[in-house]
Amino acid sequence: MSAEHFLNIKREIASSYPDFEARATKAWAEIIEELGKLTAMVPTKGPEYIPQVKFSELSSLSPEKVEEIRQIGTVVIKDLVDDAEAQAWKDSLKEFISVNPNIDGIPDGDMQFFQLYWTRPQVQARSHPNLLAASTWLNNLYRVASDEPIEGVDLSTPLTYADRFRIRRPGVQWSAHPPHIDGGAIERWEDKVFRTQCFGDILSGEWRKHDPYALEGRLNARSSLYKRPNQASVFRTFQGWLAMSETAPRQGTLQVFPNVHLSNAYLILRPFFRPLVPVDSEEVLDAKNWEFDISSPEFPGIIPRDGGFTGPRPTPELHPHMRLEKTMISVPKVMPGDAVFWHCDVVHAVEIEHTGKEDSAVMYIPAMPTTPINTAYVEKQKETFLQEISPPDFPKGSQAFIGGGKPTDLLSPVGLHAMGLPIAV
Repeated sequence: MSAEHFLNIKREIASSYPDFEARATKAWAEIIEELGKLTAMVPTKGPEYIPQVKFSELSSLSPEKVEEIRQIGTVVIKDLVDDAEAQAWKDSLKEFISVNPNIDGIPDGDMQFFQLYWTRPQVQARSHPNLLAASTWLNNLYRVASDEPIEGVDLSTPLTYADRFRIRRPGVQWSAHPPHIDGGAIERWEDKVFRTQCFGDILSGEWRKHDPYALEGRLNARSSLYKRPNQASVFRTFQGWLAMSETAPRQGTLQVFPNVHLSNAYLILRPFFRPLVPVDSEEVLDAKNWEFDISSPEFPGIIPRDGGFTGPRPTPELHPHMRLEKTMISVPKVMPGDAVFWHCDVVHAVEIEHTGKEDSAVMYIPAMPTTPINTAYVEKQKETFLQEISPPDFPKGSQAFIGGGKPTDLLSPVGLHAMGLPIAV
């Protein structure tokens, strides 16, 4: 993709909003000021800053707790699945790996992240009624502007998105997942629906009005313009994983930047500004040392990959005001059967170090509502399941392994529906 193409994206955005330079510059200074307050506070809180709730309490949480979860964008849901059931899934996955030596994964020679989608434990976990009930609760954290029903949209009917799992051994350095956001890279600026309906308030300078949970803009936003493998083409309200082992901070767990509203505002406006001082200086944190600039094709943190783009990948050098070295906090200790979910725009990473004594094992299972785009994807995904091949968003390959999951392994009627399969009467 040419530099001129990216310059044109910036120019088109700049010309789409009245007084764009003045409004963006004012918003940029305000966002930097708010980030300064947040980044001073977060390191004093640590993992306990992340909300933790019990699955049995979801329907009775106070409005204040719900808003806290929305603001931070990440939540630990405890006791989602019985401990013994989650641990049994891990044991079964390890057995599956041992009897299928030709599976793919990373890192080479010491596989711990597996390109597997249709094992029996994964099929069972995704169809577990508690997991789907939690998904429904998360989907309904999104807000609908209209009182009228939206055709083809149902936040209370969850769908299944097949993803992978990891069984990470202790003592191994893991740098494959630095701070990043999934669900759209350059698409956040290039796709007109994405940028105007999801991030229009930020680009117009009215960043405080931005609502990461506004549903309508998400429904038709295209997050995969270039069809890059491993780029989700669906709308996941929250990404998530289900723990199959005990995992605590410094044991290879998830890290998040704990304010989805501020990170969105900062990252969306970042391409329109450049620093006037060295990025490793303390002065770079002062908004006065930045200037509006649309002469560069750069979108900081957007990286070409596999015919498309990955990111945004914020770094301390490119996004100094986020103070990532201090604000990427680890989620609290979880036990087998607990789950962690994070909003689709949350900056997240995996800890480089695993200093624990046992495996850190999780299955990636997001929350995904019924929408026209999601329903169409599930129909295609269902066929890949029945044909024992990789799901549509992932590199093509066979999933025909010994002991693979079957439709009869799904645990609930709602799980069958979520996979697009008929429910037996």
